[in-house]
This record gives sequence, C-alpha cells and structure tokens, in this order.
Amino acid sequence: MYKTLLVATDGSALSDLAVTQAVDLAAALRARLVILTASEPFHLLTTEAEQIADTEDIYRRTMQQRADRVLGAAAEKAAASGVAAATVHVENDHPFEAIIATAAREKCDLIVMASHGRRGFSALVLGSQTTKVLTHSTIPVLVVRAEAAAAEHVAAAGHAFPGAALSTRRD
Repeated sequence: MYKTLLVATDGSALSDLAVTQAVDLAAALRARLVILTASEPFHLLTTEAEQIADTEDIYRRTMQQRADRVLGAAAEKAAASGVAAATVHVENDHPFEAIIATAAREKCDLIVMASHGRRGFSALVLGSQTTKVLTHSTIPVLVVRAEAAAAEHVAAAGHAFPGAALSTRRD
C-alpha cells in the first residue's frame, strides 16, 4: 500500500484537517509522512502587501518564521501519533509544482491536500492548487474537502446539523 505520504499545508484550518487526516492514515499504514509548505518568492514588482512593505531579507525571514510555525505544528501532530515525519519548506511561484516535485523527490506514493470545493467562476478565478496537482500529478491524490471539515466539527461538538456530511462526489 502507501509507504510515504506527502501532505501540503498552509497552516489554515482546512489544511490542518488535511494534516490530521494524513497523520491518521500514515499511523494506520505505518507509513512515513512528508509535510510540505510553500512560500512565494520575493518579487520587486508585486501587489502582495507583505512584499510591498518589506525588504527581501525581512520578507524571507518572515516567510521562514511562518513556515517553521506551520511545519512545527504539523510535525507535533505526527509525533504525537508516533508517525515519522520530515518537514520541507520550498519557495515557488506555483505551489502545485513544488508539491509535485517534492513528492517525486521524496518518493511519495500519495499526496494529501485540502480543497475548499469551489466551483464555477470562483474556482476559475482563484485557481485551485489542488486542482492543478490533480491535473498534473502522476501520483495519487487524496483530497480532504471543506464539507468534511464541517462534518468533523459538528461530530466533535456532539450535535447534528442539517447538511453536514462527508462529500463523496468526485469532481
């Protein structure tokens, strides 16, 4: 089955759910976990507020601190479940490329990612990194949907809520 899983995270609540799912799956399979976060490189011409206000050195330091925080939290989850994990921080203008390249380099046989499940115009405009990984990767991808996050939150709270269910639809 799967021996090495890659989970991509940006530290958001939804990607934290993907990390939890990846850790649980890795523990069940006795697999190794690679935890990846990607940062956009510094650009002189940008519309990103962080880059407009920062020098390149300050920006890189800030991104590294953010990456350390995100990766550290995910690595703690893995360690608490007894899962061997490596952490990787990369800079790339296109996170989907970094995810696929890292998965290949680390010899991963499954990529785990979160998706908000956007459709239509919003998906087209926002450009889903998950969709791009699904389109370009030859490695299988497990997608953790936003609907799963809502259902898990409701279950943890101990009460039902109409429409909270795991999504089984395949896009």
